[in-house]
Amino acid sequence: MERFETIGIIGAGAWGSALALVAARAGKKAILWGRDAETVASVNAGTGNPRYLPGIAFKEAVSATTDLAEAARANLLLLVTPAQTLRAILRDLAPLVAEGTPVVLCAKGIERATGRLMSEVLAEELPQARPAALSGPSFASDVAKGLPTAVTVASPDGALADAIADGLSTPAFRPYAATDLIGVEIGGALKNVLAIAAGAVAGARLGKSAEAALIARGFAEIRRFSRNRRAEPETLMGLSGLGDLMLTCSSVQSRNYAFGIRIGEGAAVADLLAEGCPLAEGAMTAPVARDLARVEAIDMPITEVVAEIVEGSLALDAAIDRLMRRPLKREEA
Repeated sequence: MERFETIGIIGAGAWGSALALVAARAGKKAILWGRDAETVASVNAGTGNPRYLPGIAFKEAVSATTDLAEAARANLLLLVTPAQTLRAILRDLAPLVAEGTPVVLCAKGIERATGRLMSEVLAEELPQARPAALSGPSFASDVAKGLPTAVTVASPDGALADAIADGLSTPAFRPYAATDLIGVEIGGALKNVLAIAAGAVAGARLGKSAEAALIARGFAEIRRFSRNRRAEPETLMGLSGLGDLMLTCSSVQSRNYAFGIRIGEGAAVADLLAEGCPLAEGAMTAPVARDLARVEAIDMPITEVVAEIVEGSLALDAAIDRLMRRPLKREEA
């Protein structure tokens, strides 16, 4: 099995820092890249990342750097930058990454400008990389604290998926290998859209019955979208599908769920999307997922209303009314 002695983590936010700790706990040399010199200095001083993981000490040896080339020389790269900025960082990495380097996509989303999945963006901008993705029910703070967590690591190359899972495995972090890269990406991207909807239902105090119904019908939308992309049905029943959906749609630790709660409570979407506010990736993904569904003739009514809500063209009350007035049909249709 392929072994990875050095792991470069591109992105020093909460999730990137947590994954750097995972790599260090797995006995690897972890090199964390970030733009913010203050964060890099704090990590190197052993005081952790107070900006994104306040109160969590870094007991493991993590080396941080602002030099992208230093991190890019690692045997394995984890890309943990936001989905909408992935293409830009890949262009910076292109002349630095060696042929055949495994690159694990850890951001969840669909590129708004092109409708591309993250693996498709990777193929266009960094064709020399071997693609993989990491997804599943995981909050950065839980992982950083060493709480038990299980995720999926997917690559079309099953041996590579096995090797990455083995390389990141610790007593508290359990990766399961898979080969359905597209299915894992779709589950990770679309669950953020549904988390906004679930949060809005919770914030508007519409009841747990409504919330459960919305999650179930939203899951049916993800299944339709995935089936149209020839993803494996079993993928969505696993950690990166149903598991991640359950977590993201049930906790205020989820930025997308918290974003939806604020909408349900009456906050203006424009204010929630203002610069400096926590990033809710589902707000970026919803409109492009809606547009792709229309082109591919996929029925995704919940995704439709979330897209219109974040675009400011539909009020929450009108969205609920539209969904409840849809023609009756058989559930398995």
